[in-house]
Amino acid sequence: MDRADKVPPSRRTGLSDVIASSAQAVLEERLLREVKGGKVPKHIAIIMDGNRRFAQEHGLLTEEGHLKGKEKLEELMNWCLEVGVKVLTVYALSTENLSRPKDEIDKLMAIFDEAFRRVGDDPRVHRHHIRVRAIGDRAKLPAMVQDAIAYAEERTKDYSNYFYNIAVAYGGREEILQAIRAIARDVAAGQVRPEDIDEKMVAARLYIADLPDPDLVFRTSGEERISNFLLWQVAYAELYFSDVLWPGLRKIDFLRAVHDYQRRQRRYGT
Repeated sequence: MDRADKVPPSRRTGLSDVIASSAQAVLEERLLREVKGGKVPKHIAIIMDGNRRFAQEHGLLTEEGHLKGKEKLEELMNWCLEVGVKVLTVYALSTENLSRPKDEIDKLMAIFDEAFRRVGDDPRVHRHHIRVRAIGDRAKLPAMVQDAIAYAEERTKDYSNYFYNIAVAYGGREEILQAIRAIARDVAAGQVRPEDIDEKMVAARLYIADLPDPDLVFRTSGEERISNFLLWQVAYAELYFSDVLWPGLRKIDFLRAVHDYQRRQRRYGT
């Protein structure tokens, strides 16, 4: 009998896990060096998809899946700081998501309340001078979440080293409609001539008009669509899709997305 056959299955599995973990750590370190040595995208937009499926697959309650997703977002901030991403925009809750069962939405709102207050007090945010903003239709959010957003934004309003945008109660079409309505009011007031309306005028009325458009859009969960996210801004962004569910995202998955972006030859208009 081979000596390996005498090792209990549980110990063999443990040894395999250690080897796999070590190999992943080596690959992760190599990827990190390559990514930091290349052209890092200034702005990454992430569609964080898969919290509920992650909960189902791991025998968790739906709200536990959302909590795992929040924890993963806190990890992501560290990864972005490490590689030098200046702008991060994440899709946390769409306007369509608001139609989910009331119990789920209530628990989500409690998570958002805690998360915005926590990020407003986060030492990393103040150490690195990260400006935090929420984008979306705040009127659709409970007062407690609006207050929490205001708290995070007020505490970070003077920072400009990094930018962290959370899309909550957000819809890309609605954002564009709001810009059009604003221009229409200016036209009605005689402040703008219709023939003077151009892309710059529309872009200037979007939520984060002062920031560069995303270079890379990264979506988890295996779905390959934009889902009404930053429709105007991602016109020329590179797209990257991963099968991993959001709470299960690993640093190596994030690095692979950035590394893939770096290997592409970007073309505008073709």
